[in-house]
Amino acid sequence: MYYFAEYHYLCLLFIYTMFDNLSDKLERALKTLKGQGKITEINVAETLKEVRKALLDADVNYKVAKQFTDTVKEKALGQNVLTAVSPSQLLVKITHDELTQLMGGQKEEIYLGGNPTVILMSGLQGSGKTTFTGKLAHFLKTKKGKKPLLVACDVYRPAAIDQLHVLGEQVGVDVFSNREEKNPIKIAEAAIKQAKENGNSVVLIDTAGRLAVDEQMMTEIAELKEAIKPNEILFVVDSMTGQDAVNTAKAFNDRLNFDGVILTKLDGDTRGGAALSIKSVVNKPIKFIGTGEKMEALDIFYPERMADRILGMGDVVSLVERAQEQFNEEEARKLSKKIAKNQFDFNDFLGQLQQIKKMGNIKDLVGMIPGVGKAMKDAEINDDAFKGIEAIIGSMTPKERTNPEIINGSRRQRIAKGSGQGIQEVNKLLKQFEDTRKMMRMMGDKNAMSKLMKNMPNIPGMKF
Repeated sequence: MYYFAEYHYLCLLFIYTMFDNLSDKLERALKTLKGQGKITEINVAETLKEVRKALLDADVNYKVAKQFTDTVKEKALGQNVLTAVSPSQLLVKITHDELTQLMGGQKEEIYLGGNPTVILMSGLQGSGKTTFTGKLAHFLKTKKGKKPLLVACDVYRPAAIDQLHVLGEQVGVDVFSNREEKNPIKIAEAAIKQAKENGNSVVLIDTAGRLAVDEQMMTEIAELKEAIKPNEILFVVDSMTGQDAVNTAKAFNDRLNFDGVILTKLDGDTRGGAALSIKSVVNKPIKFIGTGEKMEALDIFYPERMADRILGMGDVVSLVERAQEQFNEEEARKLSKKIAKNQFDFNDFLGQLQQIKKMGNIKDLVGMIPGVGKAMKDAEINDDAFKGIEAIIGSMTPKERTNPEIINGSRRQRIAKGSGQGIQEVNKLLKQFEDTRKMMRMMGDKNAMSKLMKNMPNIPGMKF
């Protein structure tokens, strides 16, 4: 596994969030205790007042925020502070543990029993429900070895049926639809029958959404649930709607008694209130989070890892898991040999960029690196950050890619003109490439990672 470890470091060389705002406020609040010798009623009250304010600003339900800070206070008071641990560190530990419990304590995956497993999707229009259905099909096919069937039961929006067919083709999964039939129960029953005949192990039923909760919508999906008796009901909600997401979740749960929550659009500038409130309000676990538009941008929800990220501790485990999904041992072995011989070239550089892009949303990846998320808070990072780099490398000749040392002034001018980039951007990339080469040779250095992180602001395409 040596090559994977090295590959993981290579990935980090090119990477520079959802909870940034909340994380920053919580950190400032917890610093109130810094330098104090013990936790007292007075100083912990002052700190937790700021913590509660940070949670409310993040659109966390008021009752949830109050109960959370009351619990932290109760656990913090009276605890002896060890010599090696400061009061602020102790409070961070207690806060971390309670955040983890607030979001469910431990991961809960979807139930995959039944023959076939029938999973019913619910949620408002615009929540990302249809896209998630496609992502879940891809997840079950590639990571669970299942044979899913997507079912289009939105009889009101032809565009939703078209979208599901496009997604099915994109992930290589069959789609069942009947544009002539207007009864979603009949469509679902016919789909389940076909699934049994064709050996589909999972049936994913995409239902109609509305712009707001209404009685017709609730009655229709409740009747669908009663008719097909799904093994699992998932509620999909747009996390950017904040407290409204929690209210909608409660309304759906009252009628459907769903099994789990899916939070979509966590790659945006959401304040994180939904993730912190839903579990407490409806007592149902968050099972998946969507972190981008790509079909691969779907993660199992780990409460402890999310608590790490909220408190600025990063999420290296998830980052490594994403890297591992793109890991090719043979390619890594070849690359390792080239690095050892100082033969790492622009072809390899470009290859690493492609691997990073496959790992998911760049901004989301940044938030997984301990300490880097906050340092990069004001950086403009998007998935187009590498386009300029790719254009510059694409304008090089095969010989220049293999032997970067021959790129002199005239060649730089030609590359800049051919790529549509400025000469400064070309010079910046060449310098970054040389810095990267040096870092590659420092893999055995125990301080390599800290040196690597200091070098990240030099990456072209990322502005501060």
